[in-house]
Amino acid sequence: MSSSSVSAPYVEPWLSGTHADVPAVGRAVLHALDLALDDLAKWTEGLTDSQIHAQPLGLTSVAFHLRHIARSTDRLLTYAEGKQLSEEQLAALKSEKLGDETLSMLLAEVEVSFSNAAERVRVLATADFDKFRGVGRKQLPTSIGGALIHVADHTQRHAGQVVTTAKVLRGLRA
Repeated sequence: MSSSSVSAPYVEPWLSGTHADVPAVGRAVLHALDLALDDLAKWTEGLTDSQIHAQPLGLTSVAFHLRHIARSTDRLLTYAEGKQLSEEQLAALKSEKLGDETLSMLLAEVEVSFSNAAERVRVLATADFDKFRGVGRKQLPTSIGGALIHVADHTQRHAGQVVTTAKVLRGLRA
């Protein structure tokens, strides 16, 4: 076997040296988004458009999680920036459970969301992480740092649910 046919081993984003120009907290958030995108692409590969809308064993559909990942990232960063959600964001939230998008459309939505998020995270990464931020109408307390970290952990949680559901879908068709 020639060395050109051997692929390089996968290196997780946090070990890749990327985003070195971003302070550590922001860099960790960007790496979490990069890892999520890698996992979403890997584990949804080969799924049909009807499979991503299925709810095997009562699990939430892959399509919902993809929509939710993209749209919640925008919402959480809006709170981190000290703003309230727009009517458009609220309408997008209400429509997350519905839709008939293709897998490629949903992955593209996640990619666009993460690309937009990267610029916002870079700005927030230089802020005072302890600065108060209120979430929602009730202005529940968090901070810029809390909201940033939640972008990472919330995204990873839903990416994990996509992986699990994708594995179930593959197991059911085997």
